[in-house]
Amino acid sequence: MDGDGALMELFAETWQYLFDADSWTGGGGLVARLLEQLLLTATALAAAMLLGLPLALWLGHLGRGGFLAVNISNVGRAIPTFALLALLVAADWPGSGDFGPYGRAGLATLIALVLFALPPLITNGYVAMREVPTDVKEAADGMGMSRRQRFRRVELPLALPVVASGVRLALVQVWATATIAALVAGPGLGRIITEGFARNDYAQGMAGAVVVALVALVLEVAAAALQRAVDPMSNAASHSSSPRGVGEMSEPSTTVEEAPTGS
Repeated sequence: MDGDGALMELFAETWQYLFDADSWTGGGGLVARLLEQLLLTATALAAAMLLGLPLALWLGHLGRGGFLAVNISNVGRAIPTFALLALLVAADWPGSGDFGPYGRAGLATLIALVLFALPPLITNGYVAMREVPTDVKEAADGMGMSRRQRFRRVELPLALPVVASGVRLALVQVWATATIAALVAGPGLGRIITEGFARNDYAQGMAGAVVVALVALVLEVAAAALQRAVDPMSNAASHSSSPRGVGEMSEPSTTVEEAPTGS
């Protein structure tokens, strides 16, 4: 059989595997592995956000620590995630046993994924706060806002789109990288891929890769929609460009907004 024929046969077998109900059921099926990887991804991303975003946002608000934020990000990008995972497992810290629903070497896998997610979160969080226009900050100060009020009511809402961009990037990266858990017999769709290729069942391996890619696309689209939703500028533009209904008239506003007092 020539190369093109073998490729077409592989595609056909992959398609058949994906549409076989037995492929999706059971403890080692696609549904179970998909949920395992979603759990890994969500937990690692949430932990990285709790660790990295508050520090990055506060440093950006203060206008200090740029060197620290950039270098943490650079170091995080320079270390291969698989190498870090292998090192954690080989050193038997924090252990290679089962960690609840996260499976074998689950804690080591989570640590590696959290460290992998930190660079885009820290970089975007810091840059987002630094890019808030100076005149906007001065206007908030002129209204009598405290530093905490300015951070919460002015800087953070304007910084949210760039912060959300970092979360979006980290989400897709962590989802795709979570397949490495299979290399230490951990959970996730990586098990489908590695087991398929180990048994020369290339259709199974390809099917697992296809599911990973499709879910990554879905997560990317959902995260992009969320990023647009938290962007105050795009929301203001959409509201201003929306047509008014028949007979609907605008009335001048008579509300006077008072400057906030106290923190």
